[in-house]
Amino acid sequence: MEIIIYTDGAAKGNPGPGGYGVVMMAGPHRKEMSQGFRHTTNNRMELLSVIVALESLKNPQQHVTVFSDSKYVVDAIEKKWLFGWEKKHFAKTKNPDLWKRFLKIFKQHHVKFKWVKGHNENPHNERCDELAVEAAEQKKLHIDTEYEKTVLLKKNSMFDED
Repeated sequence: MEIIIYTDGAAKGNPGPGGYGVVMMAGPHRKEMSQGFRHTTNNRMELLSVIVALESLKNPQQHVTVFSDSKYVVDAIEKKWLFGWEKKHFAKTKNPDLWKRFLKIFKQHHVKFKWVKGHNENPHNERCDELAVEAAEQKKLHIDTEYEKTVLLKKNSMFDED
């Protein structure tokens, strides 16, 4: 049975508070997931939504179609940029922590990606957007540890003397 996954990510301020939303469907089954983070980017949330959805699959070798309005995510895979980044050990690649995590789960399934235009009245994509925005607006937000660590390192290195 094919699994259909819709994903979306949001960030207020980009970077700023962010969240992701996922709608998964397989036959008669439907599942929604979302989570918010206190400081992150839209692209990180777009990618994390796909990762979390794939990680939630119970069995390996599933046939999955992921619908996303993120050119960042869809193009990285469909245009095979990701595999070039992997060969270069993600040197000068944004979000290497998430791309490595993605590859680990991606290789366990048969995944196709389809880009959908955002905010175009696709009910599943619209629901993912609602979930992502609601998650970003929660009072108790999770910490995007790798992102915040990277931001702090960059800020601190601005003040280092040569």
